[in-house]
Amino acid sequence: MVSKILKKTPTKTIKDRRSRRRKKSPIKNFAAASSIFVDSINKSIYTCHRHLIKIFSKLSRISTPKNPRKQGYQILKKVPGQDNQARGSLFFANRLPPSMSPEKKTIFLDLDETLIHSKSEPPPEKYDFIVRPVIDGEKVNFYVLKRPFVDELLEALSRKFEIVVFTAGIEEYASLVLDRLDRKALISHRLYRDSCKEVGGKFVKDLSDLGRDLKSVVIVDDNPNCYTLQPENAIPIRPFTNDLSDGELRRLAEFFQGSDCFEDMRDAVTHWTFNILHHA
Repeated sequence: MVSKILKKTPTKTIKDRRSRRRKKSPIKNFAAASSIFVDSINKSIYTCHRHLIKIFSKLSRISTPKNPRKQGYQILKKVPGQDNQARGSLFFANRLPPSMSPEKKTIFLDLDETLIHSKSEPPPEKYDFIVRPVIDGEKVNFYVLKRPFVDELLEALSRKFEIVVFTAGIEEYASLVLDRLDRKALISHRLYRDSCKEVGGKFVKDLSDLGRDLKSVVIVDDNPNCYTLQPENAIPIRPFTNDLSDGELRRLAEFFQGSDCFEDMRDAVTHWTFNILHHA
């Protein structure tokens, strides 16, 4: 897009302007013309640059930040005393509503690269459905592939646990994905990017502010930065892209089936992690 140069209304007579033009040297005339030409180019570049930034920012900010193991992200370090401090500008005021079944423990599930994988244009070879969120007034196509066993996992977990999907993706996008993914309304609550905290420029999911006892919660996420404040509550999972032989969710179901004997879910996580490390 090229911006137009607005011409000012003349304030001198033609005779006056001709007289002034004779007095100016060729060098000054050339300098003035060059200045106007450069200003015009600069304005055009600036306008195009802003337009391109707007387009690419729509795509980059829609879904969850990608997996640090593949994208080279640095894992956040926990700062002493950080748990008791207000962190970031994206702090949300409302907790989850009280659980309808207080005896149930709560599972926080990530969305992108944990339960599904999605991408924008061009369409991939394999996908299960399309969502078309409107971002900044423009519709964007996203092609969504469900992770193997995701439907069975949600069905099994809903019988014994409260399921909360907690994603760093924006609501305009993630809500449409969850509407298609959760046809049976097995997910109790949804939390989006505005429920994250921003720590060191990364989106972090702080479980301590959600109205659930930490001994009764587990978070499943492919991005370690997201659970850096409560790593003892976290089950890491490999990121999913398009491998239809992926068995991570079946493995995850085994963990939750064996967690009944633990009163504190953090002990269950420790036990599971120990077994994984010693059988790897």
